[in-house]
Amino acid sequence: MIAPAAPPPALPAPAMTAAPATDPSVAQPATPEPAAAPQATAPQTAPAADPAPAGAADANPALPHELTPLGMFMAADYIVKAVMIGLAFASVVTWSVWLAKTLELLAARRRLMRDLRRVESAHSLEDASDKLQNANSDIASLTNAALDELNRSRDAMNHEGVKERVASLFGRIEAAASRRMTRGTSILATIGSTAPFVGLFGTVWGIMNAFIGISKSQTTNLAVVAPGIAEALLATAMGLVAAIPAVMIYNMFARSIASYRGLLGDGSAELMRMVSRDLNRAELTPRRARAAE
Repeated sequence: MIAPAAPPPALPAPAMTAAPATDPSVAQPATPEPAAAPQATAPQTAPAADPAPAGAADANPALPHELTPLGMFMAADYIVKAVMIGLAFASVVTWSVWLAKTLELLAARRRLMRDLRRVESAHSLEDASDKLQNANSDIASLTNAALDELNRSRDAMNHEGVKERVASLFGRIEAAASRRMTRGTSILATIGSTAPFVGLFGTVWGIMNAFIGISKSQTTNLAVVAPGIAEALLATAMGLVAAIPAVMIYNMFARSIASYRGLLGDGSAELMRMVSRDLNRAELTPRRARAAE
């Protein structure tokens, strides 16, 4: 018998080998990376301009050093300067008239009230004239004028004629007193009505120059535009400063003068009553003398 063949020897199982370590000395193949998305390139901008030096504003004579009323006045145009000087002078005139007329009206009113009380306490025109001998008020002028007319009319003692002549004298004296009291107040009305328009003229002229400067500089920068417009508006502000007090002071004087004329009218009415009483006494004296005989 033939013996069976021996089985072939078993092959060894493949061993699990670890991944070979990467040797840093050996160049490894580069792994391709995904391509990045193309980015839009920004357009190139011009380099920023260097900031102006600190003394650049001072080197420009068209700009004031500071935006104060004095600085804007010094930097303004000659026409605008002339307008501002005129308005400042008008304001000085307004306050000068206010001071002078206030003192005049207070003194005249005080004299009038004092002499009016003296007239009211007198019994006759001659008595009132004696009490007002050293007075210099308008009541004293009325009393002296009435007494002088009575003395001149001794030979023509017609009651109506004498009263008419005395009333005419009183009217002229009162008109003269009114003109004296209103002297100087008309300039207040003129300043109050024209100062705003004069200031507006300066503003219009200044704004025109500001626009001309803007067109020449070819810029709308607020730092360049604002000073010229502010200088122009200063003229309007000065016009209002001159006009508003002038109108208020004029109205105050108008009321004060009307009150003074009313007091003077009371004095003239009292003197007219006194003249009428004196005429009646002069008429009754001969009758009493004849009755006594």
